[in-house]
Amino acid sequence: MEITITEAAANKISEKTANRPGYLKLKYDTKGTGCVMNGVTALWLVNELDEDDQEIATNNGSVYVEKSKTVFLDEQMKIDFSEASNTFQLKSPGQILNGRMSFFDKTRS
Repeated sequence: MEITITEAAANKISEKTANRPGYLKLKYDTKGTGCVMNGVTALWLVNELDEDDQEIATNNGSVYVEKSKTVFLDEQMKIDFSEASNTFQLKSPGQILNGRMSFFDKTRS
């Protein structure tokens, strides 16, 4: 799996994390969707990794993905940021996986 982070997304991630320690995770979240097939991708900043998390090296540091959820993702993806909608976007060469991807800071109690 290959993930590229655009300059706009890298700048926004840096702004949101404010150099706090943690791991950036591309989370395929299924809570509240009723079915594992109806998940939504989001960016999470977490304190700790789960046993199932797999490191993906990007052009701007590492992103972690749950190995069991990689089936729902594409082999090549790009994380971008849209100023117009003020949201992150997850794209692949063939589709937009999430045009309004949220960022959640899960390090705060």
